[in-house]
Amino acid sequence: MEIRVKCRCGEEECSEWAIVELQGVVETQASFQGSIQNLEIGRLCHSDSSQGTYTFTVGYHELVGSKVTLKKPLLVLKKLQFDEVSGKATELEVVGIIRTKILFKTRPKPLISGTN
Repeated sequence: MEIRVKCRCGEEECSEWAIVELQGVVETQASFQGSIQNLEIGRLCHSDSSQGTYTFTVGYHELVGSKVTLKKPLLVLKKLQFDEVSGKATELEVVGIIRTKILFKTRPKPLISGTN
């Protein structure tokens, strides 16, 4: 079986993606019933003061992470299938390139607000 890979964006114009790597498990409430599409789980912010430092706030917890370059870049692919009179050709289209990941490897800090 032959699978062709196409890149229509060119090497310099492909959109740049990043991986967000968390330690542990992100659990949803039972009210979501398995549907987590378009679910906002937190806020990711880049710190202007130090290069490569990110904060990720989920509820009352804050994680601090850093930007890490991957040893080997990854491709984000989209599967395209064509059925030209049972010819069934399969192609993969390059959507983006992942060269970095944002790694959160420490335990979250609790955010406690003071009561007045």
